[in-house]
Amino acid sequence: MTLLVAGLVLFLGVHSVRIFADEWRSARIASMGERKWKLVYTALSLAGFVLVVYGYAQARKVTPLLYDPPQWARHVAAALVLIAFVLIAAAYVRGTRIKARVGHPMVLGVKVWAFAHLLANGTLADVVLFGAFLAWAVLDYIASRRRDRVAGVVYPAGPWSRDAIAIAAGAVAWWVFAFLLHGPLIGVRPLP
Repeated sequence: MTLLVAGLVLFLGVHSVRIFADEWRSARIASMGERKWKLVYTALSLAGFVLVVYGYAQARKVTPLLYDPPQWARHVAAALVLIAFVLIAAAYVRGTRIKARVGHPMVLGVKVWAFAHLLANGTLADVVLFGAFLAWAVLDYIASRRRDRVAGVVYPAGPWSRDAIAIAAGAVAWWVFAFLLHGPLIGVRPLP
């Protein structure tokens, strides 16, 4: 569990700089340059991610069960993760009405993904991993929306076809991950 927690602290800590120290971040970028900042940010994020993956894999072997999710939670979680994939796709498709409405669909997608996994998984390792991501996403979403309001940022809504692309891309990515990749990569088949 120690490696999982260390990875979460590093990964989510790096991703929280803008939430808690935006001025410090801006000063670092100004002093070291944007390229160098991105290299350091990427290296630390990658190190944290590796620790999270390895730590979670280790913790899953010995973690106690905190609660036993009902059978229906698995199906609700699958539907929620589909929504999360669509939101994440909407972050990358320019001009979606989804982004115009929610502002930060990637972070909202992480919130939905984490909540879905908490609903369907009840071990201590699951609660630590998905609870940490959920807490981070809630804080990041609030901070991001506040920054947008202060700066007067408005995300333009394009034609409905942009949303159709995001929905299709998210649905295909969800299907591929749920039915083909989740089992081999994570060791759990979310859907039969």
